[in-house]
Amino acid sequence: SGQLNLAGRGLTHVPEHVWRINLDTPEEAQQNLSFGAADRWWEQTDLTKLILASNKLQSLSEDVQLLPALTMLDVHDNQLTSLPSALGQLENLQKLDVSHNKLRSLPEELLQLPHLRSLLVQHNELSQLPEGLGQLLSLEELDVSNNQLTAIPTSFALLVNLVRLNLACNQLKELPADLSAMKSLRQLDCTKNYLETVPPKLATMASLEQLYLRKNKLRSLPELPSCKLLKELHAGENQIEILNAENLKQLSSLCVLELRDNKIKAVPEEITVLQKLERLDLANNDISRLPYTLGNLPQLKFLALEGNPLRTIRRDLLQKGTQELLKYLRSKIQDDGPGPGEEPPVTAMTLPSQSKVNIHAITTLKLLEYSDKQAAAIPEAVFDAVGANPVTAVNFSKNQLREIPPRLVELKDSVCDVSLGFNKISSISSELCLLQKLTHLDLRNNFLTALPEEMEALKRLHTINLAFNRFKVFPSVLYHLPALENILLSNNQVGSIDPVQLKGLDKLGTLDLQNNDLLQVPPELGNCENLRSLLLEGNPFRTPRAAVLAKGTAAVLEYLRSRIPS
Repeated sequence: SGQLNLAGRGLTHVPEHVWRINLDTPEEAQQNLSFGAADRWWEQTDLTKLILASNKLQSLSEDVQLLPALTMLDVHDNQLTSLPSALGQLENLQKLDVSHNKLRSLPEELLQLPHLRSLLVQHNELSQLPEGLGQLLSLEELDVSNNQLTAIPTSFALLVNLVRLNLACNQLKELPADLSAMKSLRQLDCTKNYLETVPPKLATMASLEQLYLRKNKLRSLPELPSCKLLKELHAGENQIEILNAENLKQLSSLCVLELRDNKIKAVPEEITVLQKLERLDLANNDISRLPYTLGNLPQLKFLALEGNPLRTIRRDLLQKGTQELLKYLRSKIQDDGPGPGEEPPVTAMTLPSQSKVNIHAITTLKLLEYSDKQAAAIPEAVFDAVGANPVTAVNFSKNQLREIPPRLVELKDSVCDVSLGFNKISSISSELCLLQKLTHLDLRNNFLTALPEEMEALKRLHTINLAFNRFKVFPSVLYHLPALENILLSNNQVGSIDPVQLKGLDKLGTLDLQNNDLLQVPPELGNCENLRSLLLEGNPFRTPRAAVLAKGTAAVLEYLRSRIPS
């Protein structure tokens, strides 16, 4: 095939015959002269891909030049302190991965590779890059993150075909204005450096789609008037105090604006020009009030505001999730403050007129609904109204319930779908575990920290929504519910998952663990090949990186499988 994979073999040096694989006649050719078609070594192709990753190599031989047909050389995750100058003779090389080594410098000869498209040197000990790096005119991807770089060569400006540039986790105090000449650049990552400003010329990078400036020392949002395609701007963990309305107006294509952990005091009304905005993260700033017009952003799906001294919005409202918050903001646009003729606010007491039960819904829709009443308990009359009617769905969401209503068990012969979201439930009683026909269970936005083992009886359950609760560990009973197809556990504090047990859930298609406390993602999770949607954003783990997550579930699973120690 032209490929040789010697990854993870514990090699301390590369066997001599690997370098000579294109030259030497195989030994069996000397003894046996009656070859089958498969053994006709004189027809074998030259080696084009050589993978020596995850070994213990401390050096590479100059004999690498004996493999002139190589298009890909992968030696990541070794102990290399230098590279052979003979690399410069591999004129067909398109991808070179020397990341996760101990390189202090790159050989000048590297600059002679005319077809090199991908150069990965992240996680080394480089304090500078070769001045002539700009000669690699075919380069499309360059990752120099996690080194000790203090400056970028000005010749970078010549890399006009570069699409992705990762400069994260270095010691850069400034970016050269010449970067603006990179007309193809779509993704620029400058996370975790010492940048205080962004050169105004960067604003002319017309192809830029993703810009990461997190964890720097920026005091204001960069001005980006010509970046008409910019979709994501990540500038969290800086020292930004003011959001300039003019700057926002220039970012009309923005889908993601991440500004958490800054010192922003106010959000200008002009934020509503960002009509394509889907995610807005303003957590942990100094914002005391919000423009209500924020509620009119048509695409907004995620709005984070926790950790701000907001006066106009109650804390419990913040915990109810983005849609409720936007609904509230929209309601405030019509009435800015209560006028003289307004109705008094609804109190926690349930008035008799509110406890009317929708009999029509029970008989025709088989739905028992008592939601959005802020009730501390479900009135007896609600259950009494069911009579002999078979109810399949129950909606008691958006109340003040502190426990599962005990009379729910009366519906056990028919009910399949129970919604108890947006309450104050802190534990699950055994009554719920008797609803053996249950297929859908919605418990989002409660105070749950655990699920009882008796829930194992819910053998038909295929969707459970536990988002916005207080789980610190993945509820182990879920591993024993074979019909589960969807587990929604976002916005909790889950610290780890057991990939082996998850693989046992062979129907599981969706696993949402966004915004938890996962410090690592076990590679074995990649074996859960039935997963169609794996959501992991917003966790503190280092790998897989955001760029991998952005490629979608299949790519993440493939990446995880590649990390499984063989």
